[in-house]
Amino acid sequence: MKNLVKVERARLDLTQAQLAERLGVSRQTIHAIEKQKFNPSVTLALKMAKLFKLSVEELFTLDEE
Repeated sequence: MKNLVKVERARLDLTQAQLAERLGVSRQTIHAIEKQKFNPSVTLALKMAKLFKLSVEELFTLDEE
């Protein structure tokens, strides 16, 4: 799954730590999501989309198979 988390985080001028604090997760979780090594839970994906004012589908896309 691909995502725009790093792009959107930069747009809001947030560090990984700041974003993690706002979402109630660790900085390592944000890092792993940005590196596409971890897919967030539905709850976390919804929180991220709301924070970035995007739909989940705009923030996360499935890889073409």
